[in-house]
Amino acid sequence: MGGVVELTVGAPAHGGHCVARLDGRVVFVRHALPGERVQVQVTSTGARFWRADAVQVLEPSPDRVPSAWPAAGPGGVGGGELAHVALDAQRRWKAQVLGEQLRRLAHDDRDVPVLAAPGDADRGGLAYRTRLDLVTDDDGRAGMFGWHSHAVHRLDAMPLATETVAGLGLFDRTWPPGARIVVAVGADDRPVVLVDGDVWDLRRHRPDRRPTARRSVREQVGQIGYRVAADGFWQAHRAAPQLLTDAVLAAVGDVPGATVADLYAGAGLFTAPLAAAVGEQGRVVAVEGDARALRDARRNVHGLPQVTLLPGDVREVVGQLGRPDVVVLDPPRVGARQPVVDALAALGPDRVVYVACDPAALARDIGRFGGHGYRLAAVTGYDVFAMTHHVEAVALLVR
Repeated sequence: MGGVVELTVGAPAHGGHCVARLDGRVVFVRHALPGERVQVQVTSTGARFWRADAVQVLEPSPDRVPSAWPAAGPGGVGGGELAHVALDAQRRWKAQVLGEQLRRLAHDDRDVPVLAAPGDADRGGLAYRTRLDLVTDDDGRAGMFGWHSHAVHRLDAMPLATETVAGLGLFDRTWPPGARIVVAVGADDRPVVLVDGDVWDLRRHRPDRRPTARRSVREQVGQIGYRVAADGFWQAHRAAPQLLTDAVLAAVGDVPGATVADLYAGAGLFTAPLAAAVGEQGRVVAVEGDARALRDARRNVHGLPQVTLLPGDVREVVGQLGRPDVVVLDPPRVGARQPVVDALAALGPDRVVYVACDPAALARDIGRFGGHGYRLAAVTGYDVFAMTHHVEAVALLVR
């Protein structure tokens, strides 16, 4: 689109870029590292800023390593924009972004730790994804979309996938052209593959029309078992469900007999262990608006009398929560937003435990809670998306 220019790259920015300047204009550069001198290909121009890809490194950072996934490099697929960054430097990058968003949007100045997920160091930050979402090109070969593009890039491998997923031969087959392929592997290591929503028989390489064909996978977090739709929401990192559950329970604290609201509950990842935490004399009110996730949650909390499931949008049903002692919320990437924060603060919970996948949305909502007298007691990032700019965070706010 644009020409090739030479830039010195500055600090990381939210979204997987670094900030550079060209004649006073802000340029967001992907595939670079802070401090590097690079040649960039301008990929988009606008009145406020430009975007560019680093295509040649003239002065490399000591944190640069050979890309663990070259197909996600400049002009390639999305989902591996930090594959050229050493693992410890990836976590420093994410910690810097989290801290910067908190300072800018929540007016809270602190260092935020970002912890590695168990097993990632041994695997080099690879082979962690138990779920994949792929697309096929016009020839029926599987791949992924390019970054901010609908162009399908054929792949030979996906190094972030677990050994079981990688062993399915997804990129060695010819699929229906223009199809969406969803792959999920549960704790029992049994894969489920859906092609345009149909269960796929990998052995015969055709749709499995049997009524008994499995559409869900079995998951296990501690002593609690779950069933989750293969195309439903579940943390993709093999260690993330246990890691985040432990973090949430630690932030919730000692709550026997308490009332806990679990908002944006999904398939009930936190709902079931929260029920164990409050005990038979306590109460957990879980809210989920997605019909498929709600079906999963009903299965996963069946037999827990202290759990009440409320279907619907959190904003619409918040008035049915009563007065919870603790609120746990895991909103979508856009965050909870002002109306939900206002409504929750009006209920007066002693603690709010906020699970976030977007640093900017988290910081905005922390600032909103601050306007209601809640202070940020602790926040920790968890690197359950190695090789990408994404980071999960768990924050504790107290009244």
